Amino acid sequence: MQPRSRRRFLQTCVAAAAPLCVACGEKERAAGPPADPPAHAKGPQPAAEPGAPPSAPFEPAYLKLHKSGELKKRGEDLWKRMKPCKLCPRTCGVDRLAGKKGFCDATSELVIASHHPHFGEERPLVGRGGSGTIFFSHCGLRCVFCINYEISLEGRGQRRSIEDLARMMLDLQRMGCHNINVVTPTHYSPHILLALDIAAAKGLRLPLVYNTCGWENMEVLKKLDGIVDIYLPDMKYASGEMAAKYSSCAPPDFERTRPDVAETCSSSETYPELTKMALLEMHRQVGVAKPAKDGLMYRGLMIRHLVMPNRVAGSKEVIEWIARNLPKDTYVNIMSQYTPMYKAFDYPEIARRITRQEYEEVVAAAKDAGLTNLDIQG
Repeated sequence: MQPRSRRRFLQTCVAAAAPLCVACGEKERAAGPPADPPAHAKGPQPAAEPGAPPSAPFEPAYLKLHKSGELKKRGEDLWKRMKPCKLCPRTCGVDRLAGKKGFCDATSELVIASHHPHFGEERPLVGRGGSGTIFFSHCGLRCVFCINYEISLEGRGQRRSIEDLARMMLDLQRMGCHNINVVTPTHYSPHILLALDIAAAKGLRLPLVYNTCGWENMEVLKKLDGIVDIYLPDMKYASGEMAAKYSSCAPPDFERTRPDVAETCSSSETYPELTKMALLEMHRQVGVAKPAKDGLMYRGLMIRHLVMPNRVAGSKEVIEWIARNLPKDTYVNIMSQYTPMYKAFDYPEIARRITRQEYEEVVAAAKDAGLTNLDIQG
């Protein structure tokens, strides 16, 4: 992510969400899987400029599975995992299909904060037309320092149907975006696949970017094989202790109102172990991310690591693990924009921005480890 403020962008988008989504119409906001789209619905063709693919025709990974019916089937399979919910590694076991809220604070009802061309993502995703970003409300990881806490922790957004989500994807394509970038997607992965199936039937041809915290359920991740074109995961921590400390911000009154969930849901202490497994699986599915001749990314794994104050993220260990276990030309964005937000000020060790020295020592460690495809800021 480029240094410009993602928080400023989100504030603008949230304010503009209602008028931007007028195209979604006033149809019923159904929570269940949508009806089949008409067989004759071909929809609009992809924008030629600036959202056009490279000279060789680009076909997104999900199109083949859409044509065979497998894309919709996988979406329906994931839908069933909400009863009881085991979409993310929390495996909180809540019956979200019955309207109950999981640890992520979401039911099965889709809530979206905004959709808009985003120009603050990695350059190969932004290009000239922007990354077609869809910000989903709620989150299963729930970091105390989250810069997007109004959306991910407070759940700010609007109720939408799966058909609305499909229309958003097509809107972003018509705007000239280069990809569909689903942000914090895990707890809404069934909705995304079902919407993608509808949008593909109507002409969606952009690559799908799965913009995740990295902490993924392996069974769910394997359902995404052949669907996701670009994985954009974080690798936040080297230490499970740090993950449990800073990424377990339970919803308000969680233990009182949902004691059964509080007792059974898994700790984010498993973050390093499960994220490493997830990154290896993502690499197996999509390989190394390298821009095409037009400078845009169409496929591959792009890892983000946020450098935090006082080395609490274990950045050197994270970098060394990537260098040992993935190709040396794996795309790694070493991010410098940590800003204490939300409850970060309750933790003195992370209640400040990072120093230049803290950032530069991580960059030096990456170069010493032999990583060659680095996105370095500042």
